[in-house]
Amino acid sequence: MTYSIILKYFPNITQKQREQFEQLPALYNFWNNQINVISRKDIDQLYERHVLHSLGIAKIISFLPGEKVLDVGTGGGFPGIPLAILFPETQFYLVDSIGKKIKVVQEVASALGLQNLKAAHLRAEQVDEKFDFVVSRAVTRLKEFYPWVKGKFSKQSNNKLPNGILYLKGGALEQEIAESGLAVQQYHLKDYFEEEFFETKQVVYIKA
Repeated sequence: MTYSIILKYFPNITQKQREQFEQLPALYNFWNNQINVISRKDIDQLYERHVLHSLGIAKIISFLPGEKVLDVGTGGGFPGIPLAILFPETQFYLVDSIGKKIKVVQEVASALGLQNLKAAHLRAEQVDEKFDFVVSRAVTRLKEFYPWVKGKFSKQSNNKLPNGILYLKGGALEQEIAESGLAVQQYHLKDYFEEEFFETKQVVYIKA
């Protein structure tokens, strides 16, 4: 699958952004052969299952220039790297507890020339900064995830959605949401993307 799937849903990206998205398969194939950050079966579906999935968050919100976004448990850089390409004036901080994954993130970001992204080998609890939004992709259940980040939000909100969490999740979430005790808004990605992969995928939003 080519990067045309990105243009299908984000037709207004710049030439520089097109070139950055086009570089992703070669970069991830190279690094994945050394440090396995993406499953072998998924690497061939990189654009759909990783890049476009990450950009599902951009169908819910447009990050503003100067906003700060924390990506918790970023793994190989998702959703943070695709979002940093799409929002070059927003600052992204990608953290993961596994150091070799952060090395991949740093190398990919450097190759792409992403000036708005930094990455660190940290657990979420160790991050001592305030952010407008926290993003993540199915790191753990909401009940466990929320305490990691609940004190990390700026007081001032400028976006159409108040500061909070944008969490990519899949499958039936009723029980998980109920056990978390959190007030949640669910956005179904099948309403934005027609590919079958997105049939059960959601962005879960939790106000800070």
